[in-house]
Order: sequence, then C-alpha cells, then structure tokens
Amino acid sequence: MSQSIRVMVVDDQALVCQGIRTILDLEDDMTVVATAGNGQEAVDKALMYAPDVILMDLNMPGLDGVESTRRILQHMPDCRIVILTVFDDDNHVFDGVLAGATGYLMKDVSTDELIQAVRAVARGEAMVTPKVAMKLLREFGRLKKGAGVPDDPGLEPVPTDVERDRLTNREWDILGCLASGMSNREIAEHLHIADGTVKNHICHIFDKLQLRDRTQAALFATRNWPRNRPRMTDRALGHRPRDLPVDVQ
Repeated sequence: MSQSIRVMVVDDQALVCQGIRTILDLEDDMTVVATAGNGQEAVDKALMYAPDVILMDLNMPGLDGVESTRRILQHMPDCRIVILTVFDDDNHVFDGVLAGATGYLMKDVSTDELIQAVRAVARGEAMVTPKVAMKLLREFGRLKKGAGVPDDPGLEPVPTDVERDRLTNREWDILGCLASGMSNREIAEHLHIADGTVKNHICHIFDKLQLRDRTQAALFATRNWPRNRPRMTDRALGHRPRDLPVDVQ
C-alpha cells in the first residue's frame, strides 16, 4: 500500500476538527497527524508535524486562515492547503488563492467530496467548486481589463513576455480550455487529440511557466491571455466549469 497522506485539520470549533478527523481516519490512505484551533497553532504544528495536506478554516481568532496559509507556505512550499469554510464571497476566495491555497471548498461538501479533495491535492492537483472557479475567472478578467492584479507575496511571479512566447499555439489552446474548467478528457474531445497528448501538453505548460497546479494555470491564463487570441470563454462554448481535479488517465 502507498504511503499514507498526512493531514492536519485547522478549525476553531473543536467539534468540526473532531468530526473531520473521524471521517478521514477511516480511510486507509489517510492519517490525521494533528489538529489546530487557531492560526498560530496551525503554523506551529505544521512545522512540527509536516503534513502533506492541510484543511484550513478562514475565520479564526487572532491569526486568520489566509495569513496562516501564507506563513506555512513560506516555510513549506510543497504543502497543499485547502480552504474549508462557510464563506464564498469574492474577497475570501481571492485572498485564499493569492495566499497560495490549492483548493477552496465549502463546509457543506459531502463526505465523499472532502475525501476526494484530500486525495486530489495530495497528488498535486487543484480542487475548486464550479462556483468558485467562475468567481476566479470573472474577477481576474476584470482586473486584467483594469489596473491589473496587485502584487502579493503569496502570488507566483508573472512570467516575462519571452517566457509567454515560448508557448505554442496548441499549448495556448489547451491552457484556455484548462482555465475554463474542462477536464483532460473534455479537452481531448474538444481539440480532437488523445488524452495522453493533453496530459503531456499540460506538463510542458507547467514546466515552461513554472506553474504548480491548475489553479495557478487558470490565474496565469486570465492575467496574460493574448489580445490576438479568442477569449478563453470562447474556446470551450458549451462546457461549464466543473470541479477540479480531473481524471488524468
């Protein structure tokens, strides 16, 4: 059996922590190594227990989930943090993503959705609901038309024009489909290519642009979409953004 996924749960409500711990500990491939009741405790225990995945509440006394996420990733850049909260307003969504979170889920997700999210981010994939994906695309599209996205220590550096120019036309096609929320299989069907070809292209895109996951790819695409190419939303008409991650087989 593969190595167990080490999970930490952060929430200021002890019953929430215990409930999530009970759910995840029933899975053979997961182990909850720690829980924390506030942001500072989360930072301290993350450094102590080195979890692979952290489920992070946003609204906590003292150090909130956004700042905790930012501080943890400064010391542990390979850690995967999923925001798990009751908030879905724009400010909370963007603050969490800019801090470096690779997932954003509402607390009313089903048990199966939560378990799959933990497995997904542990594999290096992103996990956002369709509603959150639409908020991200809409807001960053608005920022691109205006003053642009403000600098933030939790946001990856923007590649230079030279780096952007390294993408081939096909890679731009795939990046646009990916950013609109399409799965690898849907991209393959849309562009009439093999699933494995899509996966290879995505790996090349991530490598060229030094991106970590699909969330960062979507943000990059929205911020840097070439003016001489059709808009991303026009690349995949009829495809509604869906939950990420996607089947990569």
